[in-house]
Order: sequence, then structure tokens, then C-alpha cells
Amino acid sequence: MQLCLINPSNPLVSSVNTRRSVWNRYRVWKPLGLMVLAGLTSPEWKVSIVDENLGVPDYHGMPRPDLVGITAFTSQAPRAYEVAAHFRRLGVPVVMGGIHATMCVDEVIQRVDSVVTGEAEGIWSHVLDDVRHGALERRYNGGLADINNVPLARHDVLPERYAFGAVQTTRGCPLSCSFCSVTAFNGARYRQRRIADVVREFQLISEKLVLVVDDNLIGTRPEHIARAKDLFRALAEANLGKKWVCQASINFADDEELMALAVKSGCRGVFIGFESPTPEGLLELNKKFNIINNRDFRASVQRIQRHNIFVVGSFIMGLDTDKAGIGERIAEAASSYGLDSLNVGFLTPLPGTRLWDQMRSENRIALDAYPEDWRYYTLNLPVARYRQFSRDDILREMMSCNRSFYSLSRILRRVFINVWQRRTPLISVVGNLSYRRNNRLSGQTYADFTRATGKRSSVH
Repeated sequence: MQLCLINPSNPLVSSVNTRRSVWNRYRVWKPLGLMVLAGLTSPEWKVSIVDENLGVPDYHGMPRPDLVGITAFTSQAPRAYEVAAHFRRLGVPVVMGGIHATMCVDEVIQRVDSVVTGEAEGIWSHVLDDVRHGALERRYNGGLADINNVPLARHDVLPERYAFGAVQTTRGCPLSCSFCSVTAFNGARYRQRRIADVVREFQLISEKLVLVVDDNLIGTRPEHIARAKDLFRALAEANLGKKWVCQASINFADDEELMALAVKSGCRGVFIGFESPTPEGLLELNKKFNIINNRDFRASVQRIQRHNIFVVGSFIMGLDTDKAGIGERIAEAASSYGLDSLNVGFLTPLPGTRLWDQMRSENRIALDAYPEDWRYYTLNLPVARYRQFSRDDILREMMSCNRSFYSLSRILRRVFINVWQRRTPLISVVGNLSYRRNNRLSGQTYADFTRATGKRSSVH
């Protein structure tokens, strides 16, 4: 039997369009969730994976599958429904899962044959058995999977057109920031895979660069840190020749042994959520973890960089505590911290978050013609009504921020420092030029967005 697993695209997200810019190859991540499902699929199924970020295939010319499985973040939902409609017209059953399907199940179930909520690993074999027997149910609840029973992902079913391979070692986050749906989807308990399984999966990855997709690789508690050290020791001992990047909380900078072991095992970059340049903003987001003990962010970043690790920082714009000039303030904060690269998004109320509940109750969601408007929920477009900014104001703030941080003079300075300190000059060049190119395209993107949404998104 034929199983086709699909990761839909969103044409509004230019940063993952590999045809639009060659640099975007370094910012496209493999659909690891689908690869895990492929690993769970029994041999009587022939599995293929379509990642539309690499290009939308001719579905009409494809062999007719016996089952289609679709995953989607919220911004991918409209495209997911288009793909589902095509296959349903052919009489092919369509199952949809992932975070949007879990948070908006009533919407999704109207557009597919079956919905899988939660983590699918514990229920996937049941779904496939039901399909084989013509007894597909309308809804399955995967709940939280036993992460140690998750098999190795299939790293052989996608073309070798990615710069990065992908692997996951933990799930769940206890921090529960107001804007983030990770805790709602993956739970607050920090769950860790067996280290031996992680090492084996690293060995299966053909790419020399690997993205560790964990929301927080090192965790927040002493036992989490100890496990991360054991993982790094095991990867170093395996001597796999891989270089990897990850997401982690700022406490990554607090343990010299942790950072030394990370580098020894192949770590070359870390993505850290700073979120706001002000204590008031961090408290608004429930990001209290960042301001424990009056942390010195510049010193923290420098400690990481002394280990030759590239530091990317993320911020959020549009908080109730933000004032005019926040764009330049974020750029200045990121520069003063010494960040190698900066990623800024608009405050976006995603379904399943406390921010969604709050903004919805206050009638502050501007783009709410669902499901069509989900396409704008990319984090890179303003979809809400911001307390201190009109739509046009906050777009100007974003353009000001990116122009400032990614000015040619600042890029050259960062690259020079990387070369001087013998850290990661190639990553620095690729990362900064990729962001700079996409930022130059943002003006047209914002103009198109403004025309498409009209006055709906301009309410102050």
C-alpha cells in the first residue's frame, strides 16, 4: 500500500523558499515529524514524503496513494486544506495531525477524513491498521508519547537537497511562556530520549550539518544539564564528524564544562530566545527565567562565544510594554549583547497559547477570517491589534530594526570579529547575508500584505 506524507508550504514565508534565494537552503529544516512517522510505518506500506518547501510537485501526475498524511503549523493550514481537498476528490483518505490540528480540531475535522491530536507516535500503527481494514475513525488522540519508544526517524526518504539534517533528543518545556504553544502541545514535563538512540540516529544522518530541533536542548534543572553533558560526551566519543546547532535557554552560558563538551561533540551554534530588551517585556511574556539573578546578557553571550559557538538571538516586537522606537532599541540591544545574528518576529497569538486566550477575549485579533487568514500567522506579519502601535507603525519599527542590525557596516564588523576570533566565519557570512537579502524583500512583502488585508489589520 502507498502512503504519502506531506509537509505543505506557505508562499508568504520567503525565508524557506529555496528557489527565491540560494541562502535559504541554510534556513529550511527537514519535516522531522513526518520522518518519525515513516519510521513507525510497517513494511507493507511504501512511504514517500513530499516537502513543498523544496517545490510543489505535480500531484495530478503522481501515483494515487492509499493514504495521505498531512502535518501543519498554523500558517500552513490553508495550504494543507487545499492539498487535502485535492486528494479527497480522488477518493483518497486524508489524515491530518500536528500542532494546528491539535489546537483547532473542530476546524480541521471538517476538511479531512481523520484528525490525530497530540503526539502521533503512540497511535499511528492503530491509524494504519484502521485504514487497511476500511475502518478509519474521525479522530485519534495520541496524547504524550513515551519518547523512549519512538523509533529512529527515516532519514532516507527525502532528497539530499538540505543543508541540515535534523534530530530530536527531548520534548516538553516547563517554562510555559505566554506566547508559546510548546507546553500546551508537548507538555510541561521535560522528556529525554535514550542517549544511545540519539547517537544512532546521528549516525543515520547523511548531512554534515545537523539541526537539533529540541525547543531547549539543555533544559533548566541540574539533572537536565547533567543529561546534556552525558549526551555530549557520547557524541564526542562516537566521533561522527558532524557539526550541529541547537536551541537552548540562556543558562547554556552558565556552565563552562557544558559548553566545552558541546563544542567537543560538534556544537557550532545556539539559538537563544531573549524576546525583549526590557525587564517589563520579559515579565509580560512570563519569561522570568531570563532575568533571574540580574543576568548580564553581554557577558553570557561572550562566554558562549569564547567556546567558538555562534549565537543567534530572537526577540518579539509588539508587546504592550513596547514603545515607539522599539525597533531601534532591539537592534541596539542585540548589538550590545554581541549577537552574531538576530531574528525578530511580531507578537502573534497562536491557538493554544495564553496569549491567544487573552487577545481573543480583548478583541485584539485583527485577522480572524479563518481559515484563510491563518496564512498570515507566520510570526513575520502583524496579525493582532497592538496596544502602542498601528499596523503601519509596527511595520516601520520592524524595518528600522532590521535595517539597523543588518546594515552592511554592522555585518562586516560581525564577520571581522568572527574571523579575528577564529569562530564561525562561514556561518556568520551565510547567516547575515541570508537575513539581509530577505530583509530587503520585506518591503514588498509588507506592501502586498497591507493591500491584501486592507483596513482589517490597520486598527490601532
